[in-house]
Amino acid sequence: MKTISEYSSTPLSKNELPSIFALSQAELNEFLIKHNFSQFIGPIIFQSLYKNKKDQELSPLITKKLNEEFDFYLPEINKISKSDDGTVKFLLSLKDGKLVETVLIPFHKKYTICLSSQVGCAMNCSFCYTGKMGLKRHLKTEEIIGQYLVAFNYLKQISGFTPATPNIVFMGQGEPLHNPQEVKKSILIFTEQKGLAIGPRQITLSTAGYLPGIKYLHDFPQINIALSLHSAINEKRNELIPINQHFPIEDIIHEIDKLPLKKRQFITYEYLLIKDFNDRDEDALKLAQLLSSKKAIINLIAFNPFPGSHYKRPETGDVLDFKQKLISFKLRTMIRTTKGSEVLAACGQLNTRE
Repeated sequence: MKTISEYSSTPLSKNELPSIFALSQAELNEFLIKHNFSQFIGPIIFQSLYKNKKDQELSPLITKKLNEEFDFYLPEINKISKSDDGTVKFLLSLKDGKLVETVLIPFHKKYTICLSSQVGCAMNCSFCYTGKMGLKRHLKTEEIIGQYLVAFNYLKQISGFTPATPNIVFMGQGEPLHNPQEVKKSILIFTEQKGLAIGPRQITLSTAGYLPGIKYLHDFPQINIALSLHSAINEKRNELIPINQHFPIEDIIHEIDKLPLKKRQFITYEYLLIKDFNDRDEDALKLAQLLSSKKAIINLIAFNPFPGSHYKRPETGDVLDFKQKLISFKLRTMIRTTKGSEVLAACGQLNTRE
């Protein structure tokens, strides 16, 4: 078997073959049994694909069969943009030539990979540069997996050693719950013990509040959930997130309240603070009225400007003041540090207009 790095530079020559990276361990085992191979080879294949382990060599017969039946293509790096804070943004080319962005973010000796779930996005949020693209198409499971592998492989190369497995946030291009089946399948593969073995609590999915997709979360592994709230006032949220007109915040919160949470697990409510828009006393009060009885953590994010945006970024002092207002209402509140803004890699800045 080749290593991941060898596959990532292998040109695609068999467009019709299914991707090996779309298979769960169980599906791979079924394939092996169907073709008269032992299912116990499945874990060895998984370790070779996802951990670059080659403790046990596969027979030429199995290797030949896999190459005949599956595509090992990974997205190709079109461009790399590096920020002074260590953030790396990848512009990746997919098989059909569509482009998508993935971000590698450093956090206290541990990295997080921000994954996209779609090319573009249908939500058209006014604060988000991706929304200006519109939705081009949903990503397939193997394209979501592929983003992670390309970014992780890059990290291994620049580190000179095998770093800890990065966390995952579905906060890149697209609304993950507008593409729930492919996102769920990718999460199941990410958490396979013989593969990357990423724990569910190492994975965070952020949604703008797409209610039909939120209902799918009951069937997901018990990952961390973040809601892009940004205002507890429907009129303001309607401007920021147009789908709020169809799925108002009260209905979304009602559905989120149904999700089972572990003892120390909270729902994260992301609040993009915009100067002179949602940073007033009434905004803090409405937020407290909405969330004071919930297992909630407020994640304050200073708005990140992008070309053509009419919103303004608040001053650091304003963010701290708003945090104190929320704390006075006994809301658990954190401030998310902006990463990669100068290369348009921060929250709401991804865009791959062609």
